[in-house]
Amino acid sequence: MTQTTLNKRASYHDSVEEMLKRIREDKMSNVFDRYELQEKIRCKFCLQGLSCQLCSNGPCRISEKTGQDRGVCGIGPDAMAMRNFLLKNIMGSGTYSHHAYEAFRTLKATAEGKTPFKITDINKLKWMCEKVGINTNQEVNDMAIELATLLEDQQRIGVEEDNIMVKAFAPKKRKEVWRKLGIYPAGSVHEEQNCVASCLTNVDGSHVSLAMKALRLGIATIYNSQIGLEMVQDILFGTPKPHEVNMDLGVMDPDYVNIVFNGHQPWPGAASILKARTDEVQQKAISAGAKGLRIVGSIETGQELLQRFDMDKTFVGHTGDWLSIEPLLATGAVDVFAMEENCSPPAIDMYAEKYQITLVSVSTIIDLPGLKYKIPYDPSKVDGMADKLIDLGIENFRKRKERNIKAVVPKRTQKAIAGFSTEAVLGALGNKLDPLVDVIASGKIKGIVALVNCSTLRNGPQDWVTINLTKELIKRDILVVSGGCGNHALEVAGLCTLEAANDLAGSGLREVCSMLKIPPVLSFGTCTDTGRISMLVTALADHLNVDIPQLPIAITAPAWMEQKATIDGIFALAYGTYTHLSPTPFMTGAPKLIDLLTKKCEDVTGGKLALGDNPPEIADGIESHILKKRKEMGLS
Repeated sequence: MTQTTLNKRASYHDSVEEMLKRIREDKMSNVFDRYELQEKIRCKFCLQGLSCQLCSNGPCRISEKTGQDRGVCGIGPDAMAMRNFLLKNIMGSGTYSHHAYEAFRTLKATAEGKTPFKITDINKLKWMCEKVGINTNQEVNDMAIELATLLEDQQRIGVEEDNIMVKAFAPKKRKEVWRKLGIYPAGSVHEEQNCVASCLTNVDGSHVSLAMKALRLGIATIYNSQIGLEMVQDILFGTPKPHEVNMDLGVMDPDYVNIVFNGHQPWPGAASILKARTDEVQQKAISAGAKGLRIVGSIETGQELLQRFDMDKTFVGHTGDWLSIEPLLATGAVDVFAMEENCSPPAIDMYAEKYQITLVSVSTIIDLPGLKYKIPYDPSKVDGMADKLIDLGIENFRKRKERNIKAVVPKRTQKAIAGFSTEAVLGALGNKLDPLVDVIASGKIKGIVALVNCSTLRNGPQDWVTINLTKELIKRDILVVSGGCGNHALEVAGLCTLEAANDLAGSGLREVCSMLKIPPVLSFGTCTDTGRISMLVTALADHLNVDIPQLPIAITAPAWMEQKATIDGIFALAYGTYTHLSPTPFMTGAPKLIDLLTKKCEDVTGGKLALGDNPPEIADGIESHILKKRKEMGLS
C-alpha cells in the first residue's frame, strides 16, 4: 500500500472500505468520520497528559510557557501524567478481574450442574489443581468447585497472604526481582483498590511511586485474573488447538438468521452454539423462511469461540476487530447483536434502526442508547438466555424481510489458522522446548515478538501499522505470537496462514514454518491471552534457567486503544521486556516520566518502553534489541 493510497483510505481492509461507501451513502454517523471531526478540536494539554479534572479546584492545566508548572493542589507534570495513566490501568485491570469473576462462577455453577456446559478438559483441570495445591484425588466436580473458589479468593488476597498464582506461574528469576523491588503483588482486586485510593487528590504526588504501583497492578492482573480465567475457559470448552477458521465480513449470509456475539466473554455465545446445532432450532429458523440459523463471532468474544469451536454450518466464523462493527451492522444481515463486557460502541442504535437489528445486552455491565433487551448474565440461566436470543433472532429475521432490508455483504472471506496455545506449540515440538531453542540458537528464528493489540485510528488507517509491522518482522525471521484485536487484523489480512510463510517470511522462518506446519504468525487468541503468551515465554526462560530480560524477545502494541491495553503494557515492563507502543501515550509533557519508562526502567525491571509509528523503523528497533540479546547469550 503506497502512501498516496494510504491517505485516501480509512482501513487496511477492503471489506471495511466497501461497507464505508454504503454507510456514507446512507448518511450514517461512523467511527472513521467522527475521528476526523474530533481531530479538529483536540486539547493539546490532554494529549500531553497535563490536564486534570479530579477535584473542584480544576480542571487544571500545566504549561511552563504561562508559568503554570503545577496544578492548584501542587502536583507536578510527571505525577499528573502518571496518575492519569494509572487511572486507565485500573479500569483495564478491573475489566479483566470482572471477566475472571464471571469465569470462576461459571466453572462453579457448571460443576454444580446448573449450566449447559461441561468440564471438557479434565486433564487441564487436574493440571491446574496440581499447580495451585488442590488435591486431585477427588471427584471431578468437587475438584472444579474447589478450584473456582480458590481462584476467586486469590483475586482478593491482601499483602500478608500467599499469592499462589504468582508463585505457581511466574518465572523463577522474575519472582526474586519483584520481591527485591517491592512490587510482588497481592490479588488484583486488592491492587486495584490500592491504586484507586492512591489516585485520590492529595494522596500520591510522586510519579515514581505511582509507576511502581502500576507495575504491581500489572503483575496481579496477569496472574490473578488473566491466567486463571483463560485456564478455566480451557477447562470448560477445551484447550485451544490449531484449526482452520473463516474471517472477514464475507462470512455473513443474509438468507440465514444471524446472531452475532460481541465483547470478550464466551459464555452466551458458547451456549448458543450448542443450542443452535440442534435440528430443532435449525428447523425453527427454516420455518420462518430462512435457510437456517448461524452464529457469528465479533472481536474478542468471536476469537474466544474461534479458539475452541470448529467451523461448521452453524458457527461460521469471525468478522473482525472493533472498528469493523459498524461496517458489519451496515451489511443488513445481522439479526441479533449480543453484547457483553467491552467494545460495544454507544452509537450503534442508529444502525439497529436503519438496518433492522435487535440489540441485546447479555452482561451485567453493558447498556447503551436504543437497547431494548437486557439479559444480565447468570451462569445458571444461560441456557434460557440462548433460547431467548434464538427467538429474538428468528423474530428479527421476519421483520428484516418484511421491511425488505437490502443486504450488502462484501464477497471477501479469508482462511486463517487459529487456536494456538502453549500446549499446542509444545505439541508441534514433540512436547519439549529443545527444538524451539535449537532453531533460535541456529538463527533460523532470530527471536519472538508478542503482538498484543487493539485497533485505533490515531496512527493511520485501521490496522495499517499492525499489519505492516508484522510483515516487516516475519520478513526478518522473527516469529510473531498475536492476541487481541490486532490478532483479528492479522487473521483477516491473511498472515495467519501457511501461505503467508511461503510468500512473506524470511528464509529461516519459512523453513521452520514448513517443518512444523505452522504460520509465521501464531494466533494465540484475545488480549486476555496476554497471560497465556507469558506462560510460553516463562516456560522458555525456566527451561534455559535465565531471566526474561535475557531472552531475544520483545512485545509490541502497534495500535493500542484503551485501558486493557495499557495494563498489559505495564505488565510487559514489569515482566522485563522491550515493549513498543504506538501511538504515543498521553504523557509527552512529562519529561521525567518519559525518561523513567524509556530509559531508567531498564535498570530497574529490565523492561524498556519504545515508541514509534513507522513500521520499518519500529522493526529496526525490535530487531536491534533481539540481536543484542542474542549476542549477550552467545548466539550468532
